[in-house]
Amino acid sequence: MIKSEWFFWLVGAVFLAMAAQMVFDRSNPKRPGTAAFWGLLGLCFFYSTWVNEKSLPAEPLGVAVLVLICLGGFNLTGKGKPDTTSESERTRLAARFGGKLFIPALTIPLIAMVCAVLADKWKIGGTPLLEEGSETILGLGLGAIVALGVGMWVLRERRVTVPLHAGRGLLESMGWALLLPQLLAVLGAIFQAAGVGDQVRKVTESVLPDGQKLAAVVLYCVGMAVFTMIMGNAFAAFPVMTAAVGWPVLIEQLNGNPAAVLAVGMLAGFCGTLCTPMAANFNLVPAALLELKDQYGPIKAQVPTAGVLLGCNILIIYLFAF
Repeated sequence: MIKSEWFFWLVGAVFLAMAAQMVFDRSNPKRPGTAAFWGLLGLCFFYSTWVNEKSLPAEPLGVAVLVLICLGGFNLTGKGKPDTTSESERTRLAARFGGKLFIPALTIPLIAMVCAVLADKWKIGGTPLLEEGSETILGLGLGAIVALGVGMWVLRERRVTVPLHAGRGLLESMGWALLLPQLLAVLGAIFQAAGVGDQVRKVTESVLPDGQKLAAVVLYCVGMAVFTMIMGNAFAAFPVMTAAVGWPVLIEQLNGNPAAVLAVGMLAGFCGTLCTPMAANFNLVPAALLELKDQYGPIKAQVPTAGVLLGCNILIIYLFAF
């Protein structure tokens, strides 16, 4: 049986390999901090296996997260010049291969979908081929591995170090913002464990008029968007606003359809994602990669669309979830 842990170990191994490259990359003025950041992250993928099995304490992982925050927060990470193609070479190769460049990218979702839908039927001697409950994440991992091979075949590249260097360049360009969604999602879980959702629920119930369905829907959707703007991630806002309004008011009191309320409520949170610099991986990193003069340009362009979508989400819940 292929286990999900193997996929996480592979991700950790890739981070460690890239960290080793960073140590010897003299073009990066901050190579010690950069290598330490990604190397420590890679080690966490291995150590967390034993934490999950409860054979090792979780506290070192917490310390590692704090170290990662310090390395990123104090600007101790930087970007080097990986040994890969130049911009002119990439332009020439793009013109040469054309639409074939999309084949590796499309391979990943295709294999992930096949694994998610059909994997429960794949068995060897009565044992499932993929770990039960992890078919989707394993499909994503297998898709990435296959896509790497397909990409090398399409581009006629035989050296595996080439995609590794190219991936490192992209990794360094995105920097610490790559981890922001995961850290903010954890922050949402911490808020929920601390009882923030319950406190918001008490305030909400004291303010909302009884039976006012529209007011409750507006409060839930706008609250999801606002909390997402503050916390930078809809996954962080979701447990707080769902515990405060979504579940106790819209579902239990007003008998809303749980799937419709919660799914569209998450979409309302994504409207906030479009409007906040806290979602750095969505809004600030693209501006940096594209070298835009205005780093807040994507946000300014997205705000009108976010407002319209938020209104649509409110109407969808109000009209179809009850």
